This record gives sequence, structure tokens and C-alpha cells, in this order.
Amino acid sequence: MSAVVEARGLTVSFGQVTAVAGFDLTVAAGTSLALVGRNGAGKSTTLKVLAGVLPPTSGSVSVAGIDVVAHPDQAKERVGYCPDVGGLIPRATPWEHLQLAAKMRGMSDGWHKRAEDLLDRFDLLNEADRVTSGFSHGMGRRMSVVLAAFHSPELLLLDEPFDGVDPMGVDATMDVIRELRLSGGAVLVSTHLLELAVQACDEAVVLRRGQVVAAAPAIELAGESGAQRYRSLLS
Repeated sequence: MSAVVEARGLTVSFGQVTAVAGFDLTVAAGTSLALVGRNGAGKSTTLKVLAGVLPPTSGSVSVAGIDVVAHPDQAKERVGYCPDVGGLIPRATPWEHLQLAAKMRGMSDGWHKRAEDLLDRFDLLNEADRVTSGFSHGMGRRMSVVLAAFHSPELLLLDEPFDGVDPMGVDATMDVIRELRLSGGAVLVSTHLLELAVQACDEAVVLRRGQVVAAAPAIELAGESGAQRYRSLLS
């Protein structure tokens, strides 16, 4: 399988603080990978670099064969990104968000059906004309996933997509992940919810203080024995 994500020696520093400490990462087409670890482990920073939101301090990063640093706009066309916080325009409705996204990405006229389908699956169709400033945290999370998946990207980046989300929203997110993988895309999920990470992904990378401390099939972190192993890696 071809690699959708290739990162080598990825390093991100903020002054004297190193958030990502020079690790390698490969994500193949048709696969999903979970980034797990404590707060401050470097999960969100890694996703921001892959999304083209934050430049790396050093190292190389490519998405679908495109150098993210040299050609950020081209790389962003192939990425759908759900940030851990924010990402929505408070005074805009879900439908207005999707209209804007369709226009900016040059999507064909068929986008209306795709938009309605996603809003319905995430139980947001009845809220399509309501400004997002009145949304609960869970509704905002669901809408952020809808926007990230809307254009069926080659790489889907989901940062804490399950935080505060009800079971229906979790199921809808899982379905989107499966569908994108089946279409040949790749998915990265950053979450502190280990059980859902195992369900969503077939591989897991454990980060601690910006470094990879383990990489293994996600199923190895399942159940109580997996949770114990995970805790030992973080200690």
C-alpha cells in the first residue's frame, strides 16, 4: 500500500520547549492510526503540522506525495482537518459552513447531497440553519467532523473527535472513518479515550513528551491488559 503520510525526523519546538522530538511516522492508504498519550505529548502538534497549519522546526513531511512545507496549499487540498478546539465560525450556520467549504474547495454541484447526508447522519440536519455559537460542545465536535470529512479527503485528521460526543455521534464518526479507509484514504485520530482509539484504528502510536515510546496494532491496547500496558508506557 502506498503511503499517504510520510514524516521523517519531525521536530517542533516553541522556544526552549520541544513539543515533537524528531520522530518518524508513516500512514498507508486504507489504514487508520491512533495517536494516544497524555496531554502535552505532542499529538495535536503533530496533526497541526500534517494539516499545514503549523510548520515543523525541522524534518520532512509529505501528504499524498506532496511536501507540506514547500507546497502547503496543494497539501491542504488533500486533507480534512478537525482541530481539537475551535474551527467553527460562531455566527455561521452548519449549512453556511458547508456552502463556504464547497466554494473554497471548488466542489461540484453534487455537494448538496453529500452535505445533507452527513448532517443527517450526525443528527445535525434539523440544526442546519442555526448559528453554531449556540451549539453544545458535543454538537460542535460533530460539526467539526462533518466539515473535515465533507470533501472525502485523502487524509482525514481528527483531533479529539469523541470528546463530549454522544453514542450516536461516536457511531457516525466510526462510519466516516471506515468509509474513508475503504475508499483508499488514510485516517489519523488523536484521542485520550483509549477504548475508542482501539475501535477506530488498526494501529496505535503512543507518544510521551514528544517522542514515540511504542507503536503496535491497536488491539494490543484493548481491554484491561492493554490499558495496563498503556499506563506503563506513560509512567
